[in-house]
This record gives sequence, structure tokens and C-alpha cells, in this order.
Amino acid sequence: MLVLLPPSEGKAPSGRGAPLKPETLSLPGLAQARQAVLDELVELCAADEEKARTVLGLSEGLRGEVAKNTELRTAGARPAGEVYTGVLYDALDLASLDAAAKRRATRSLLVFSGLWGAVGVSDKIPSYRCSMGVKLPGLGALGAYWRTPMASVMPEAAGDGLVLDLRSSAYTAAWKPKGEVAGRTATVRVLHAQVDEKTGAEKRSVVSHFNKATKGRIVRSLLMTGSSPKNPAELVEALRDLGHVVEAEAPAKPGKPWALDVVVREIH
Repeated sequence: MLVLLPPSEGKAPSGRGAPLKPETLSLPGLAQARQAVLDELVELCAADEEKARTVLGLSEGLRGEVAKNTELRTAGARPAGEVYTGVLYDALDLASLDAAAKRRATRSLLVFSGLWGAVGVSDKIPSYRCSMGVKLPGLGALGAYWRTPMASVMPEAAGDGLVLDLRSSAYTAAWKPKGEVAGRTATVRVLHAQVDEKTGAEKRSVVSHFNKATKGRIVRSLLMTGSSPKNPAELVEALRDLGHVVEAEAPAKPGKPWALDVVVREIH
């Protein structure tokens, strides 16, 4: 099973250890593309702070993120699973997993990134600011930039098992499973179900914060139990066994991802 995750906008500070070693990152086929993005990002942030802030879409209060990007080659690196913070990663809580679950996380989790393309949770990276929605002056829109290198490495990374795609829309732009890989890919939407007090009818809505937390808990439960579904149909059964309310239908045409709805009635 391969699980595709979005990053978080907020990130923990860089570590105090050794700086980034690009050759140690997962998916070595992305090395050249990573270097190109890193070079342009560092140069942009070092040359013109105001332009960099505009390009990166940063508010005045986040001006310090530009300076942080100038030090990407020398800042201490730490595991990506520690760098990424936020709702999904708080719910996933990688640090508290037992040893076996941590090994499963290292094997199966990939975090998509505007800067790195995608990294494993054990890959050591510095803290940075560069979303997939950024359009760099030289390389252009990163979502489009990453499509070609991703197309060459992701099918191999997906192997012959289930792909659980939990990325947000900005990050799906970098790689969309096709053909046979798409047929064993499942996407998840989290719906909050509420009963209208006046009509008694059930209404469902997508709540961003809750959506992220639920996805983090889903991944955590799969890692903790050692569940390893081989395809979307097995994933549906595994999630139901874990107590989730899941609605799903096989796609009408072969070579299309499954779309799963996880229905939750209590927000926590």
C-alpha cells in the first residue's frame, strides 16, 4: 500500500543536525527536478525579498519565511514526518507510533511537496516555504512542472498494490494515476452528517479541518493495526472493520480511481 499525503503550510523549525543531503531522499529519479526548484527558490529569496514574498503568496507577517528559504542548503535537516505539522499530522501523530507501525509508515507514506516533488516521512529535509500552487519566474507553475518527472517515477513507486490518495487538489495536479494504477487507487472524501432539527433530514457537508483530522486518523489506524489492503475493495472492508462508515462504488469504467466517502457524525 502506498499512501499519498499533502504537506502542511506550517512547518516545524529546521533541526540542528547535518544539512540536507539530496542524494538520500526517496524517489532518486526526481533529483534533477528537485535541484532545479531548490536553486531557483534560494536564488529568488536571496535576491529580492519583496518579489519572493509576492511569488510565494506570503503575508507581511510571514516575511521571515523568505529568509528561511535562503538557508535551505545549510539549515539542519530533520525527518519530514517531524517537519510537517498541522491538523492531519497531529492526528497521524507519527512520533507516538510503535516500532512496527513506524516501519510501515516509512515504507508506505509519501508526502507531496512543491519543493521536493514528494518525500518519504523519514527523509531528512529542512523547514521551507513553497507550496505546489507557486509559480516560479523561471520554472513556471510547480503543479505543471512536476508532472513530467512524477510520471516517470510514480508508477514504479506505486508498485502493484493499493494507492490511497489523500492529497488536496493543489497536489493532485503534480501526478494523477492513470490506467492500471488508477484502477487500484482510492481517493477519500470525509463528510460530516447532521440531522436537521426542523425537517429530520440528514445533511452532509465537507469541513476542511475535520476532513484533515479524519484522514490522519484513518492512516494512523491502518498503520497501527498492520492492515494492508491490496485494492480499493479490500480498503473499504478494512476501514469498516476499523469502525468507519464508508460508502463506495466501483467506478463505472476500468482504469478509474475509486471514490470513497467516509461519513462521520461527531466532529472531534
